[in-house]
Amino acid sequence: MPRSTNPVASRRRRKKILKAAKGFRGGHSKLLRTARDTVNRALKFSYRDRRNKKREFRRLWIIRINAAARENGLNYRDLICGLQRAQIEVDRKVLADLAVHNPEAFAQLAQQAQAQLG
Repeated sequence: MPRSTNPVASRRRRKKILKAAKGFRGGHSKLLRTARDTVNRALKFSYRDRRNKKREFRRLWIIRINAAARENGLNYRDLICGLQRAQIEVDRKVLADLAVHNPEAFAQLAQQAQAQLG
């Protein structure tokens, strides 16, 4: 019995890899073996960095909040502690946005946090 190869499926498989490799440089977008390696590597990086992005943004927000808190006579730890005691539930993303775009509102929150600290 002759060997069956199913060229339709194998062509689809190759086209899928080469389509994903579009825009890569040199043989990485044209040669199947190097394209497959490069696409797999890119997929690993994208999976990893989707998680790292969340960490990086949280770090950025904390840095911005700390800088704005110090302008208002507090540090980051005291600001967060004071806001929790005042039962003001504002996440770090919103606090960082206030610190950058609306310093007056941030200053009011910082005053309320300082009042709770004593």
